[in-house]
Amino acid sequence: MRRLRVTVGAAALLLALPLSVAAAVPALAAPSPSGSAAPAPATASATSDPAAVRIELPRPTGPYGVGREILHLVDRNRPDPWVPSAGSRQLMVSMYYPAHAGTGGPAPYMTAGAARAMLDYRLPGNTVPTEVLAGVRTWSATGARPQGGHYPLVVLSPGFVDARTAVTGLAEDLAGRGYVVALVDHTYENTGTTFPDGRTLPCVMCGRPKDWGQVDESRAKDVSFVIDRLTSRPHPAWRYARMIDRDRIGMAGHSAGGAATVPALLTDDRIRAGVNLDGTMDVLVPATGIGGKPFLMIGHPLGGGAEDESWETSWSRLDGWKRWLTVEGTDHRSFTDFPVLVDGLGLPPALGTTIASGRAVDLTRRYVGAFFDLQLKGIEQPLLDGPNAADPEVLFHP
Repeated sequence: MRRLRVTVGAAALLLALPLSVAAAVPALAAPSPSGSAAPAPATASATSDPAAVRIELPRPTGPYGVGREILHLVDRNRPDPWVPSAGSRQLMVSMYYPAHAGTGGPAPYMTAGAARAMLDYRLPGNTVPTEVLAGVRTWSATGARPQGGHYPLVVLSPGFVDARTAVTGLAEDLAGRGYVVALVDHTYENTGTTFPDGRTLPCVMCGRPKDWGQVDESRAKDVSFVIDRLTSRPHPAWRYARMIDRDRIGMAGHSAGGAATVPALLTDDRIRAGVNLDGTMDVLVPATGIGGKPFLMIGHPLGGGAEDESWETSWSRLDGWKRWLTVEGTDHRSFTDFPVLVDGLGLPPALGTTIASGRAVDLTRRYVGAFFDLQLKGIEQPLLDGPNAADPEVLFHP
């Protein structure tokens, strides 16, 4: 969980791998001595024909089909923290929900505008077709008929620079297991957010000096606003809001999104449990704890047996159920969709990783899902009791 989300070069490296051509991979495989990768020219070869590349996310594991709807939310009580001239804070949110299988139509991975913005930002001079990224196959459906009943709500926050689609696989799996999931794009903090009027807004905060604690606290405000709009009565923002059990709400995030779980848990009593996927905690757990709320930390191993100081400090202060898991063979992006994109193009995995992308996806889904099943559904989860022979890569912090 090194501050890979802080250095744009390091974040760019991983996406450069799956979306550049195979011939360019050797030059991209290792970071420069400074720890960041030089921009790599992307040329068209195997990826020139979109029809030649078909990437798909792993199938959700739960018993339900997965529906998806997109919401545009406007917080008229809060100006945008990064671009005040833009007026009120506006967010795009993907809602995933348990649905009847076979209803609705295929949900696209991301808009062409967001895909193009991501490619252009990561790979200057890029000629990789937009369709390669925009056309990733998902397992969710638009217009799908929702299941009956009430389900816990999990709010997901992606890493800094990443569009919300970076954790689509996790969102779909949670929905298939019986959760409503709100996947939030934090406007101006990612390569591009497409709004209903067709505009794709850029990453204003990328490359700009910033207070990371302020970023995490702003994300916590975004999350609380989303919960407000999804649970408000009598006019919630989502037509299927009746599916949400307002007494069972959790939050999870990757990198900066994971770090934002701490201020979110501290400031919003509705959020009962949190998961941090490999995010340095810029807002530390205070000495007084987080009100006894359950907290799960999953990260990649750091070199030489080192640990992230923010995790060590916060771990000792957590005052409720807690687990700290390290997954051997992973890197910072192993807990997102990016390794699947690497495999989809038949390219080598990220430097330093030894775990297969499918295995990383499986472990992330199972342990995050088990955590929320335990904390929001009250279902006992022996998986979280300690190490087990079936998952030798997963190390439990003492």
